[in-house]
Amino acid sequence: MDSNWTEIQIKIPAPEAERAGDIANMVVPYGIYMEDYSHLEEEAMEIAHIDLIDEELLQKDRDTAIIHVYISPEENPAEAVSFLRERYEAVGIPCEISQGACREEDWLNNWKKYFKPMPVGEKLLIRPLWEEEYDPQGRTVLHLEPGLAFGTGTHETTRLCLELLEKYVSPGTGFLDMGCGSGILSVAALLLGAKSAVGVDIDPLAVKTAVENARVNGVGERFTGICGNLGEKVTGKFQVAAANIVADIVILLSQDAPRFLTLDSVYIVSGIIDTREQDVLDALSGRFTVLERREEKGWVAMALRLNA
Repeated sequence: MDSNWTEIQIKIPAPEAERAGDIANMVVPYGIYMEDYSHLEEEAMEIAHIDLIDEELLQKDRDTAIIHVYISPEENPAEAVSFLRERYEAVGIPCEISQGACREEDWLNNWKKYFKPMPVGEKLLIRPLWEEEYDPQGRTVLHLEPGLAFGTGTHETTRLCLELLEKYVSPGTGFLDMGCGSGILSVAALLLGAKSAVGVDIDPLAVKTAVENARVNGVGERFTGICGNLGEKVTGKFQVAAANIVADIVILLSQDAPRFLTLDSVYIVSGIIDTREQDVLDALSGRFTVLERREEKGWVAMALRLNA
């Protein structure tokens, strides 16, 4: 595919990088990447356990962070820029926003540089397929090729979900992944002992990516990828279900969710920015009880149980 994407670059003060990144992540469903060199030395030691840093990196601006957002050809970048300007102004984050054309291959190669093997929770290590050298650290390794589908495990929403899966998935669990993206949650559930997983997404590329990730991890026979609408395509009951998308879609999917759950099932929802948490709770009120809530950097995930 040689169609051009639009790359939006947002330059912000480094101390605002996390808040600004959360807002940027609301614009696209497939992730962003961020250049933030303000803690370069500490992070190089903490994450990569190296103290020898490339000279080119050492010369980077430590006071400014740059967020890169990629808009697909069928989307309107002007809407995204307008939304970003409005949101940053509302929360008082100064920014410079620029945009330009970017080939899809360039985007893929750009963000791959920033996606490294990463421990999640107590048991998992997420390893991108292009990283040949890595230390499993005694963890179960989840080998991942995200492709263009959302879900690398690097974002707080996915990490919170994976931590909850660790707690609630047990041998024999049947798992339902509502809006499966790259399939990272389904593959993780299967590696954590689930007997089967069904991943549903309206994006055929996401389903294709999820099926391939299940195969690469040796759990392909226990994974079923379905492209289409959840309510029309899925039947049966599941011990654990998850929806890791955005608040509005979580609210929408949660109307159908009870059909696939028993009173003992656990329903995990994530991708909820804290300012929308009450909207989600209001929509779930009366039908679900919150078992557990986790929050990281303004993102909320919850484990729920169906009310009798």
